[in-house]
Amino acid sequence: MGARICLCLRYAIICSTRGARALSTRQRGQSAGIQAHEGGPARTVAAKGNLAVGQSGGPTAVINCSLAGILAEALAQEARVGEIYGLVHGIEGALRGELVDLRRRPPEFLAHLCQTPAAVLGSCRYKLRPEEYLQVLETLRAHNVRYFLYIGGNDSMDTSQRIAEAAQAAGYDLFVVGVPKTVDNDLPCTDHTPGYGSIARYWALHAMEAARDLEAMRRYDQIKILETMGRNAGWVAASTALGRCLPDDPPHLIYVPERPFDQECFLSDVEEVYRRHGYVLVTVAETIRDGTGRPIGRAEGAFTRDAFGHAVLEGTAQTLCRLVEQHLKLKARFNKPGTAQRVAAHCASEVDRREAYEAGRAAVRLAVSGQSGVMVTLVRESDEPYRCTTGVAPLQTVANAERRLPDEFIAPAGNNVTEAFLRYARPLIGAPLPVHAHLWRPG
Repeated sequence: MGARICLCLRYAIICSTRGARALSTRQRGQSAGIQAHEGGPARTVAAKGNLAVGQSGGPTAVINCSLAGILAEALAQEARVGEIYGLVHGIEGALRGELVDLRRRPPEFLAHLCQTPAAVLGSCRYKLRPEEYLQVLETLRAHNVRYFLYIGGNDSMDTSQRIAEAAQAAGYDLFVVGVPKTVDNDLPCTDHTPGYGSIARYWALHAMEAARDLEAMRRYDQIKILETMGRNAGWVAASTALGRCLPDDPPHLIYVPERPFDQECFLSDVEEVYRRHGYVLVTVAETIRDGTGRPIGRAEGAFTRDAFGHAVLEGTAQTLCRLVEQHLKLKARFNKPGTAQRVAAHCASEVDRREAYEAGRAAVRLAVSGQSGVMVTLVRESDEPYRCTTGVAPLQTVANAERRLPDEFIAPAGNNVTEAFLRYARPLIGAPLPVHAHLWRPG
């Protein structure tokens, strides 16, 4: 066992050294660059206890990097952390008593984790009923769990906050820390979320390649519409602009949920761009709505809402293609990658991987230092050179809240993004994007 742990720790040290190039040196030492949170002083950790970690919500290309960071740091904290348990399918595993022993995984498990997309423990979208919180606590007590770490997005932070409150009410000494994860990039109190840099890189590359395809086939296909994820925020849709070399490069039009969608303005925009270029690449977020709040995409079938009440939409790009063909008489097609976009490990950003890993390590340090009811945050220190460290925010300010694209990131006409957004997002996608050759463009 000692040799196995040693090998795991060697990997942790290697990852940490690589991450230091992008993460501030303030993360060294006991404080690890973690800011004091508003919820008051840390509690005293009475004795050594076991740790449980779960993954929740939509998977990403780097959520397992956060798990790897948690495992590496927990293994290093031998004086505080005993057994390390993984919750199978998130909080549902705690309800059903389905936990796996992570301490005794083979050494290569940790080494391969950062290259593995999706959620290796299994994820869930389950909203606990009030009476089920005590059931979760019973499972944690039975396994002597003192540190509860939950990797997820908005709803997962709400679950974490409620578990922390339930443990406090029950007099159970439990330290609860949330680890941010969402491709939507809509968690408040953090500069960005692990998972976003990778989906942004995926969409930057996808848009570049879709543009070349449409440019080549413009005598047959005139309009192409890209439909992205993003729930109620336009961060993912906006990222399709990151592959532009010149301001007029595709995608020519970008529509985000932060602005009401006007059908007549959309058709006018498409027609004007088509007159100039002979083809039009458009990006739309899946949740764009008209001025009355009605989604452009249709909700069809039996499963139109998830467990947290979020609408499951389909057909946004398809609807817009039909509008273009009916009103402008131009041939339109759409690209909708679906869930493939969120777990595209072949497009993962190395910056995203490092930061997800460090967020996991920071979460363990917070928990063993007595912090509870908090979430790890990413704090940007500078853009050039890009520097980022970890911080902390109270779960109660994060749970069920959304951070949408600010006005300064959206063009005044509401159909594009600004240079300010590009400056914000470029450092997150990692290595430079490829440069494509053009016959019909200066330079």
